[in-house]
Amino acid sequence: MEEIFAPIEHSRTSDEVVHQIEGLILEGIFRAGDRLPGERELSRRFDVSRPILRDALKELEARGLLVSRHGGGTHVADIIGEVFTRPVLDLIATHKKAARDYLEYRREMEAVAAEYAARRATPDDRTMIEDVLGRMTAAHNGDDFAEEAALDVELHGAVGESAHNIILLHTLRSCYRLLADDVFVNRTLIYALPGARDDLLAQHLAIGEAVVAGDPSKARAAAREHIDYVERAMSEAERSEGWHKVSRLRLMHRNGSETRKTMGNAH
Repeated sequence: MEEIFAPIEHSRTSDEVVHQIEGLILEGIFRAGDRLPGERELSRRFDVSRPILRDALKELEARGLLVSRHGGGTHVADIIGEVFTRPVLDLIATHKKAARDYLEYRREMEAVAAEYAARRATPDDRTMIEDVLGRMTAAHNGDDFAEEAALDVELHGAVGESAHNIILLHTLRSCYRLLADDVFVNRTLIYALPGARDDLLAQHLAIGEAVVAGDPSKARAAAREHIDYVERAMSEAERSEGWHKVSRLRLMHRNGSETRKTMGNAH
């Protein structure tokens, strides 16, 4: 495995250690919750003294990039989760316009990400995307909805990483946090629509395969078509759910009326 920490050269301060860990977080190599190696191991891999390392870690903690857990080591802070606090999530989840704006935003950002990824993906990026597509197909064929839904988020994240744009990466990660939590899009309802699971798999394969093939225009178009479909499916799912609710109320009312009528006749 390739070493992600580089030895610090010609430095007797913590600045270079801070800068290197910042870069690993910024580039998305470290994710929220990732645990750093222990102090002794880190100082060896950076080739710095433990006091210098401690100063660097304290500075990163003070800036909210790392968190120390008593007896549990040092971890990367959940800086992405703070983009949308719980009160904001509760607010936007109950307003239809926010859901439409969310999909509009995703349509444009994912189109850009897919295009950039098709242009910039490295061999390792392409291997990562192919792996996700393979696992997604297996989950689909095995009717494993939970795994398929999780891989939906993973695939979009992998494409975002392959775009190699730091700002795009982190804005998309905050966006996919909402997707994973089903804040705007109830994927359970969408997947229940006839043919939806097959359609979504085909769209995900189209995005991933276009990126792997290095076809920017096809990747961009596939990403936009996917969000267009999700928007239509979400609307249809909501209408269908509304119909089911009305049908249940009618049935309850009819059964209740029949019960009351039977009881009245009995008297």
